[in-house]
Amino acid sequence: MGSTLTQSGLQGRQARALPDTRRTSLPPKMPDLVCLSHLRWNTVYQRPHHLMSRFARRQRVYFVEEPVFESGITAHLGLSITAEAVFVVVPHLPQAQSPDAGRDALERLLSMLLRDSAGYVFWYCTPMALDYTRHLDPVAVVYDCMDELSAFRGAPRALPGLEAELMQAADVVFAGGRSLFESRRTRHSNIHAFPSSVDVGHFRTARKVLGEPADQAGIAHPRLGFLGVIDERTDLALLDGVAAARPQWQLVLLGPTAKIDPADLPRRPNIHYLGQKAYRELPRYLARWDVALLPFARNESTRFVSPTTTPEYLAAGCPVVSTAIHDVVRPYGEQGLVRIADTVEDFVSQVEGALAHDRRSPRWRRAVDSMLATTSWDRTWGEMATLVDEALQLALRPRHDAAWVRRLLPGEA
Repeated sequence: MGSTLTQSGLQGRQARALPDTRRTSLPPKMPDLVCLSHLRWNTVYQRPHHLMSRFARRQRVYFVEEPVFESGITAHLGLSITAEAVFVVVPHLPQAQSPDAGRDALERLLSMLLRDSAGYVFWYCTPMALDYTRHLDPVAVVYDCMDELSAFRGAPRALPGLEAELMQAADVVFAGGRSLFESRRTRHSNIHAFPSSVDVGHFRTARKVLGEPADQAGIAHPRLGFLGVIDERTDLALLDGVAAARPQWQLVLLGPTAKIDPADLPRRPNIHYLGQKAYRELPRYLARWDVALLPFARNESTRFVSPTTTPEYLAAGCPVVSTAIHDVVRPYGEQGLVRIADTVEDFVSQVEGALAHDRRSPRWRRAVDSMLATTSWDRTWGEMATLVDEALQLALRPRHDAAWVRRLLPGEA
């Protein structure tokens, strides 16, 4: 079956012909960065979006999504460019084909995409992408371990084995939270913890008087807000219990629903599902929330979660109540920045405390701002970029060089 490369879904500040991706004003010696992601670019704006948008300022970045399956098509790549100059690559594959044929098509398509590249670094967000990239020859390999993907509902059985293989192949590994780092620190000699960060300036605008979004304007106060994907990690029973216990409180949920039956969502007059919002719009919603929520279930899929929304809520000036998720309790709970509760009764009590004290507390606000002064996506990206460059320099040395073996796991040299 043939494979083609197409230009589709153009996104950016204005519609225009897609530029030749080989022609850029970036430094000529900087290799391309190929991010292989299990997330789609046009979903919740999170860790890969922040990082790849910043890398795109210095080198060409391809954001390769998982394939889309369609009937009656020839395998091809959809290629678009974002306002941040990230090239989003979407493989389109025929629906009625075997897994082996699908893998072969993906291999051909990625070979076509990179055939004119002078060199490229692979940035894996998912170990599953190893299955169709082994035939390629990156100059360096980065594994950004964002989540415990094997614990997610419907996770492929091959995931743990592929992650072990990726750990062996990676030049540098990043962990998306302290608990993820602790669980993997002995599995690679060049692993670093990079918990979720925040674009402080963007979310801090929520502390100003902003226009009320139309779909939220008619909702009464007090408002308890949640931002994020509503999936198996969300404690729906807790949300339902809080809404039932305090019918005068209004629960506002922003974000898409994934991997759960919409019929399982709690339905009450004071629960409002407003759907996914663009990243630029989020401060306008958070500006009118009285308390922000992190209602994560306590299960295997949340054991290592490090919510990006925690510092975003705080930057917006929202008091926060969360369930006892490890990477929220430490450091946010221990520092008194986030209230922690698990049962409906305790959660209601902590929300009442947040409503009565936190938002009007200068002391709480000073503690929040002190913490936020030490974190930003710019800082996180800068530290990551330095480590990638160091790994790249090491990987480009001759393999017989003693420096080469220092990246191997202890005992393998």
